[in-house]
Amino acid sequence: MSQSITVSWSTVDAKYPEASVQVDKLSNHDLILRCQAGLRPDRAVFAELLRRYQTQVDRVLYHLAPDWSDRADLAQEVWIRVYRNINRLQEPAKFRGWLSRIATNLFYDELRKRKRFVSPLSLDAPRSLDDGEMDWEIAGDTPGPEEQLTTREFYEQLREAIADLPEVFRTTIVLREIEGLAYEEIAEITGVSLGTVKSRIARARSRLQAQLQNYLDI
Repeated sequence: MSQSITVSWSTVDAKYPEASVQVDKLSNHDLILRCQAGLRPDRAVFAELLRRYQTQVDRVLYHLAPDWSDRADLAQEVWIRVYRNINRLQEPAKFRGWLSRIATNLFYDELRKRKRFVSPLSLDAPRSLDDGEMDWEIAGDTPGPEEQLTTREFYEQLREAIADLPEVFRTTIVLREIEGLAYEEIAEITGVSLGTVKSRIARARSRLQAQLQNYLDI
């Protein structure tokens, strides 16, 4: 995993008093509710929200844009959007999915700006695949040096395989396998039908499994 992205307060700072409670003791739900209080989130409360969820933003952007050198700038923009729009979130329990949606939409916005060409993909071909989760774990109670090396190599190959997926496949597999979002949430985020989401995930899994078969057979 890439190094955690540090987000500066210089672009999301606001002149509001510090929170009167220990924000690190608040539940995620209460923390989000406090961020929604007032016209803009309290600085200390929002800083705690950023601390708890910054890794998620970093992870989503890392897998969506592994070859982009400006992911830190994208992460900064994600949090600016969160800061400005968190009052629009009607269900605090869905903050995690909402945050992933912001990061994903920002990625697509930037992708369109860069006018990257993506070959059209046909998703009409029927597939008969197991819709269960992929198991990327390598068996072993106490892995030795060779097994640890194999594991490291596997995850390096997995990251490369995900990076090589076409954009539409990579987005859905990241949101499903990395972020653990439900199919319905992914359909809402990507703006496609539930059937299309399932088809893309199944085909992405099939590609990854074919590419990593040597490791999965160990």
